[in-house]
Amino acid sequence: MPGARSAGGAIVPANAQVSASRSSVAARLTWLSWSALLLQQAADAWLHQAPWFIWVMKLLPLLLFLPGMLKDNLRSFIWLCFVCLGYFLILVQRIFAQPDNLLVIGGLLAVVVLFIAAMLYVRWRARELREPDAPRTGSGD
Repeated sequence: MPGARSAGGAIVPANAQVSASRSSVAARLTWLSWSALLLQQAADAWLHQAPWFIWVMKLLPLLLFLPGMLKDNLRSFIWLCFVCLGYFLILVQRIFAQPDNLLVIGGLLAVVVLFIAAMLYVRWRARELREPDAPRTGSGD
């Protein structure tokens, strides 16, 4: 299968290019949904005039992963997926209590997209990082 030349002049296999584009889309979607969830949680705390410790409880779990995400540490993205489940549980409870609240609906949408995008990013990025070291054998996707 023919490949294309990278910026360094090396020929990159076509499947590596597809994988790179998939992971970059997943990364952008992860950052977008992470930002949306952070803003939703801050807006929710602000609208309910929450005390400072509630602000900390709502925002700190998301902010803890920021340094690792900026360094492209895949473990940070994996742990972010676990933390998303807590936000998901809380937002599902809130959606049943306030089904017409657009802020809660937006938060639920953001956390679902964040979980899926971060999970896919970890999968695709790990595959990209592994590809140059060892030839792929197996069924593939």
